[in-house]
Amino acid sequence: MCALIGLGAAVFLIRKVLRSPAGNDRMREIAGAIQEGAKAYLKRQILTIGAIAIVIFVLLAVLRDLSTAIGFLLGAICSLSAGYIGMRVAVVANVRTAQGATLNRKKALKAAFNGGAVTGLLVVGLALLSVGIFWLVMSKVSPDRAIA
Repeated sequence: MCALIGLGAAVFLIRKVLRSPAGNDRMREIAGAIQEGAKAYLKRQILTIGAIAIVIFVLLAVLRDLSTAIGFLLGAICSLSAGYIGMRVAVVANVRTAQGATLNRKKALKAAFNGGAVTGLLVVGLALLSVGIFWLVMSKVSPDRAIA
């Protein structure tokens, strides 16, 4: 339940950030260039981290067991998802923060805080959700190994 509340709050903040004004033409132009660079960075990061995660997954499956490897992979996917979505929202929030600063500090702070809070809420929400689901599945599949 807590995971769903956290994820719901993240979705609420994402929508709030996207609805706020994106500034003038020059601000949107600069924001577009930043977004393009961020997308290239994220693509490279996902490929690199993904390759490392696959190696660790295989090592865990061979040296430990498949359930541990699957648990690791689930965590890695959730972590990458939180990072990817959080970064995309933070980049979008940047121009909204700059636009808010042209009006007053309160609007700028609100835009920056909402954009940054998304990552924290996604990390915690996805972690709680994935651990909870993994525990439920493992307690059904292998009840003798489930931790009470």
